[in-house]
Amino acid sequence: MTRFIDRRTAIKTAAGSVLAGGTVLAGSPALANQPHMEKALGYLHHAYEELEAADHDKGGHRVEAMKTIKSAMLQVRQGIKAGA
Repeated sequence: MTRFIDRRTAIKTAAGSVLAGGTVLAGSPALANQPHMEKALGYLHHAYEELEAADHDKGGHRVEAMKTIKSAMLQVRQGIKAGA
């Protein structure tokens, strides 16, 4: 069964996963298998796609959110590389 979540939930979940993943990795040895970081990256990608598909008239907030997500995706990718 496919489960749909709204954009706010997706963004909150992704942000929480990124923060939790970063905290856990910072305090433990690097692991090659990083399912939480990879899952967070997937959530961020999905959130970006949803914002990209949204109506464009959001007072600049949609675009700022997209920039923030791109930055978060970069940080997650760098974290994955650092933990490999």
